[in-house]
Formats: sequence, C-alpha cells, structure tokens
Amino acid sequence: MYSNKDNVNILTALLVSHGVRHAVVCPGSRNAPIVHNLNECPAITCWPVTDERSAGFQALGICQATGQPVVVCVTSGTALLNVAPAVAEAFYQHQPVVVVSADRPPQWIDQLDGQTLRQPAALSGFVSKSVTLPEPRDEEEHWYCNRLVNEALMACRQGGGGPVHINVPITEPLFEMTTAQLPRERLISLYTPSTTAVDASLLARFEQAERPMIVVGQLKRDALPTALCRRLNDLGYVVLQEQLSGGSLTACCLDEAVLLASRSERFLPDFILYVGDTLVSKRARRFLRRARKAECWLINESGAVHDVLMNLTGVVQARPAEVLSQLHNRSSHAFRNLWEAVLMQAIDHRNSYRPPYSQMLAVQLLEARLQLEDPSSEVHYANSTAVRLGNIFASHYIYCNRGVNGIEGSVSAAAGYSLVTERNVYCVTGDLSFFYDQNALWNRNLRGNLRILLLNNGGGGIFYQLNGLRQSAACDELVAARHHTTAEGICMENNVSYYAAHSAEALESQLETLTCGRSERPVLLEVFTDAARDAAIYEQYYQSLRI
Repeated sequence: MYSNKDNVNILTALLVSHGVRHAVVCPGSRNAPIVHNLNECPAITCWPVTDERSAGFQALGICQATGQPVVVCVTSGTALLNVAPAVAEAFYQHQPVVVVSADRPPQWIDQLDGQTLRQPAALSGFVSKSVTLPEPRDEEEHWYCNRLVNEALMACRQGGGGPVHINVPITEPLFEMTTAQLPRERLISLYTPSTTAVDASLLARFEQAERPMIVVGQLKRDALPTALCRRLNDLGYVVLQEQLSGGSLTACCLDEAVLLASRSERFLPDFILYVGDTLVSKRARRFLRRARKAECWLINESGAVHDVLMNLTGVVQARPAEVLSQLHNRSSHAFRNLWEAVLMQAIDHRNSYRPPYSQMLAVQLLEARLQLEDPSSEVHYANSTAVRLGNIFASHYIYCNRGVNGIEGSVSAAAGYSLVTERNVYCVTGDLSFFYDQNALWNRNLRGNLRILLLNNGGGGIFYQLNGLRQSAACDELVAARHHTTAEGICMENNVSYYAAHSAEALESQLETLTCGRSERPVLLEVFTDAARDAAIYEQYYQSLRI
C-alpha cells in the first residue's frame, strides 16, 4: 500500500517512469510518506544513510557508477541544507542527483513551528531546476503537480546533466498508507537532436495520424520559412498560426476559424506538433485543450517545458524548421479539407466585413493602405485589443511584445527598430500602452520613418470585452482607467508631427498622410473612438461570423 498523499504518489510514479532506480533515504517523520513509497516501489532500491551530508555524496557516487538519476531524500528543516556540499559538487560534475525534500505546509513557514525554514529555492545556486509541489485539490492542481515533477526530472538530464531539487510540502496526518497502487501519470519525455532515430519514429507516427495538426506560436520573423509552410500545406497538413508566427504572407484568421470549428469534435486533432511560443488566441488554446487524448509534442531549441495545452507528451529539443522539414509523407486530406473550409469561410468574412467608425475600422484601413502603398514596411502592435485587431486584418508578420503580454514598451520597441532600418516602421497601440510608454518619443535620434497609429478610446478597451467586468461599478474608473488625455502635447514637446481623426472621413484622409511620402520627423495619428462602441463592434464581428 502507498501513501494517501497525491503529490507523493505523483512524484513516486514519475520517478519510476523517468528511470530512477536508486534512492538514498535519510530518517525523519515529515519525509516518511516519501520514504515509505520509495520502499514499496519494486523498481527502486533504497539505501538508508543517517547523515544527510554523507547521503548526498553517496547519491553522487551512485550517479557516477550508473550514469542515471539518483534520489537523495531528506526530511524538513536543516536536513535539506546538509546536502548542499554534495549538490554543489554534483553541479560542477554534471551529475543528475535528485534532491527530494519533505516540507511543512507553506502557511507554517516562519511561524516558529518545528523544523521549518524557507526550503523552496534553498539550493537554487547549484541546481538546474527547483520546484515545490502543490498538494492537489482538483484536476488542474494535479496537472500542475505532474508538470512540475516532469520538468524537474527532465532538467536533470539536460545540458549534460545536473542536480535538481523537488520540494514536497506534506500536510498532517502523515502516515495514512491506504492507496492500493500508484496512479498512472503522464510522462513528458525529452528528445534531443542526438536521438535522431527517436525523432524519426515520432515523425512517422505524426505522418500516420488521422488528424495531424501543426500549431505555430510566436516565432522570430524568419524562423519558419514561407517555402516550408507551403510545402507542409502541399503535403496536406493542417497548420494553425497567427501573424506573429512568420512563414505566411496571407491572412491566418486563426481565432475566427477556431470559433467555427469549436462546434464539432471532428476538428480536434489526434496528434499535435506545437512549435514557437505564445498564441494570442485564448479561444484556440481552450479549444486545443479539449484534445485530451491527442499525442502532443513541443519543438523548441531550449528543451523547456511549455504545457499550455495541458496535454504535452514530450519535448523535442531542436530548431522547429529542421524537424518540420523532415516530414515527407502526404497526410490524409480529409482532416485538412475540414479545416480548409472553415479557414476559407473565416477569410471571406474578414475580407467582406466593413465595420463602422471604430478602432477596428482604423486597423482595417491602415492594413489595406500598407498592402498597397507601403508593403515593405515593418509593423509593431501593442498588446490587448491592438494585437487582436492586427491578427484579424494583417497579411504580414507582426512584431509584438507577447512574451509576457505587458502594457509597457510597445512604442519603445518600435522606436528602437526604426533607428536601424531605412524602412518605415509602424506602431499600432492603444491609449494606455502609449501613455505609459510616452518617453519612447523623448529621443532626439528618431526619424521620419517611425509612424504611430494611436487608438484612443479613453481607457483600456480590452476590459469592455469582458462581460462580467462590464457590470462592475469599478470598471470605468478603476479597472479600465478611463481618461481624457490626448497625445497632442506630447507630440509637440518631442517634435513629432501630430494628426487626429474623430470620424471615418477624417480617418481615411489622415491615414493617407500617415502612410505616404517622406517625413523629417516621426508622425502620429490619434484616432478617437468610444470604448463601449468599440467593444460592441468587435463582438459583432465574431457574432456575424456564426450566422
């Protein structure tokens, strides 16, 4: 029988799945559930050592002899600190010592309770990865605990190997050993470029899948060549991407296509290759999380675990283009044809939709002009509503500070880009993001190739798209930060040409000024709209797609 502690059982099951066969265990009460599980597990041999300093080095010696990860398990308190010398040695020898420390619940740390100290990250200077497991109370916390253990056990093999630290808070009662068998836990595997035979097997399974899908998150501009994307399309694969992904010179309309596809389970993939980083579309992430039975592999150069779809099978540590270029066999076109139909419907809707005066109209007209008048320009979008509108109407690569989706730095990033290129650089930004970053214009080196479309609806427009929040009395003033600020004075102070639009007619006229001709100084067009009306028009765009 095993412990009734879910985090301890998840840990034990994954230690076995990741090939751990030896554990050096030290005495203690708080770590007793872990030691009990390790001892109960037929696949693991336990070696008792009382002194934690010695135990750490004995685990190191077993690592040296076997070349495999080895656990050293200690109780709470200063027991953990006593393994630090061995962990430091393992760090510089690149040996995969897995330190498993029991801990008190976090609410009792620094409260003068027995054997409590700040254990999370206590060894951070000398471990490849340090995680503290939750005590799962629901499915999402179980997934989180599983992911953390997988991440740590993968990290001990990466970069030539190294020690990791898994900290396990355990709430009393400690000694209920009532679980008949360990759970069947999801194993996330790591394949490196050297394991080409395994990669070939993986790609063969992808090619033979009935509903294979390639999902492309944000990438550097040329990370996924256009020719490769066309080849994947010719082979019959469904490739879902946004304008932040590169590799495409046409509209992607991912969010719209997923809205249409989400009504049927037929659109769910049975095998996913995910490359790149973030997807802007929350709708796409939620839809793909429904593919719980799909095999899902992430391809990135770092080998990092990003389980955003909550169904990750493994990580291929390689350049995405190098892996995808190895696909040769044609896929069944049935699944691609299914997606092709909704993608074309989404693109037709996008091309025919004519919004009234709004932020949406401003972006639509800008992108139409850029395609005709300035196709070689570079375009940056700020976060929130701006980048979502860009993903609807742009037919080119979009730059966006999407790594952490912050409000800051969008204008500054575009300004920096403009300093080192002769092309026009456009920045489409909302008002809060612009005013937060207004010092981007306080730069005497800026030139006329920086063009800014400022969408000013007097607050954070994205908040008016959140139905529950719109009913709150705090929405306007405290959340959306309603204001009456304009950029005219800022532009005057910083030698920026300023134009404004309050109607569709003025917008069309001033966009011509923004996009045409040369200028000796930066140009800014401020488009004034109403936040509630912007939200309604944005919502109507998607509602009319369903009809």
